[in-house]
Amino acid sequence: MRKLFLTSYFTGVAKLFPEFTQNSCSGKKVVFIPTASIVEKVTFYVEADKKTLEKLGLIIDELEISKASQDEIKSKISEADYIFVEGGNTFFLLQEMKRTGADKLIKEHVEKGKLYIGASAGSMIVSKDIEYVKYMDVDTAAPKLNNDFSALCIVDFYIVPHYKNFPFKKAAEKIINLYSDKLDLRPISNNQAIIVDGNEIEIVTNKSKK
Repeated sequence: MRKLFLTSYFTGVAKLFPEFTQNSCSGKKVVFIPTASIVEKVTFYVEADKKTLEKLGLIIDELEISKASQDEIKSKISEADYIFVEGGNTFFLLQEMKRTGADKLIKEHVEKGKLYIGASAGSMIVSKDIEYVKYMDVDTAAPKLNNDFSALCIVDFYIVPHYKNFPFKKAAEKIINLYSDKLDLRPISNNQAIIVDGNEIEIVTNKSKK
């Protein structure tokens, strides 16, 4: 049974996470994949999310897939209780996942029931295809994709993160204007998450945040 906690910014909705795990997250090992962020200039969210995970009692095992061996990728993902894929450039993330085989490995584990946490790029990549993301991310960061934007295909909807949030407000609106009649778009702000529990899909909001 699929269990996904998909966010724009994990720290913005972290208070909702323990309830989603039925207060069982403390002490769990999470493989933390920051790969999408390594080609970005702004990366404050990486440390923010790591500190937030630690405050929740999670044990972080970092895995930068663009530099890791296939054996390391396989063992770290297999040994973790949760998979966390951080934000950044979605195209670069997909390129490195495909190059290393991490895409198939992650999908396999998620389909067997391993909990997946996505933040921005990490959320968008679970859809069938990420071509729509080119209005939010630069696809030239991933030349080896050769315009093949087929992604993990774990869910059949398409997340639009940072909805109404600076600095992605206009990009999110453009995606919605261009694709709303073609794709099942699910816009979420930085204080919202989409939770997937089997076939149940729900948008939840951290109301303690403005």
